Amino acid sequence: MDRSPSRRAGIGSPDESRLFDAARGDTRAKILGAAFRRLASEGYAALSVREIARDAGVNHALINYHFRTKDQLVIDVLDAANQHLLARQAAMYQAPGGFAQKWAEARRFYESDVASGFVRVQAELWAASLSNAELREKFLPRLLAWKQLVLGAVRDAVGAVEAHGIELPRAFTAEVIACWISEFWLGMEFADLLGVKEEQVTHRAALDALQALLESLDARCAAVPHGAARKPGRTVSGAKRKAVRASAPTARPSRTSATTATPSLTSATKAKPPRTSGNTAKPSRKRSR
Repeated sequence: MDRSPSRRAGIGSPDESRLFDAARGDTRAKILGAAFRRLASEGYAALSVREIARDAGVNHALINYHFRTKDQLVIDVLDAANQHLLARQAAMYQAPGGFAQKWAEARRFYESDVASGFVRVQAELWAASLSNAELREKFLPRLLAWKQLVLGAVRDAVGAVEAHGIELPRAFTAEVIACWISEFWLGMEFADLLGVKEEQVTHRAALDALQALLESLDARCAAVPHGAARKPGRTVSGAKRKAVRASAPTARPSRTSATTATPSLTSATKAKPPRTSGNTAKPSRKRSR
């Protein structure tokens, strides 16, 4: 059985062909498609301009005409594919649907990107950037653009959760959650490319676990109408929360307990000292004067 990277990645699959649909038949597009397939099957180190030209059916001098250098060629390959994939990702985040539904869609995108060879291409350029400063300077902004897209989606998700009255632990900022997602995903990609089956089983379990967590979060959001936590009588203002905390400092939950059970807004309201004690004390002070 052929276990070469090209066979595992499914190079030449319909997923790969869609990445260069925009200008099919154009000389530049033919070169980009041929370079993509060579990168995904043989890697950056073995990349040959002459072989790319032969695969594209063009004179190799045209590669120099269109791209000038090999590094610019591979960056343009990444851009051509990434433009389609980032637009696909952004559309998914902006579309209606629950958190679990979008997570499942992102997993399907990943499977498609592995099949197309895009994951291998990106990993090859990442590895080559370690020893090629000029390539690294061009590659990193492309990688960071994807991370920013993830961060923006997480910020929207956190805002939606808070709008339903669900409070996350203070340390669980959008930046922290986005870091977990993006760094886990990149590590998973490298493990999958190396074919580490034990890691693949663990990664699948981790993805399934987060899927279940998001399904639970969707259910909690559905149980509380959007914006319900902001209605008068059901919320406690920031000043009042501070007063409650000041009056009962020993009642503050520890960080450990906060991660397992966030006190509800109604319980915080009940914990507020009764106003009657304060009202009776004021008249007595006036009489003493």
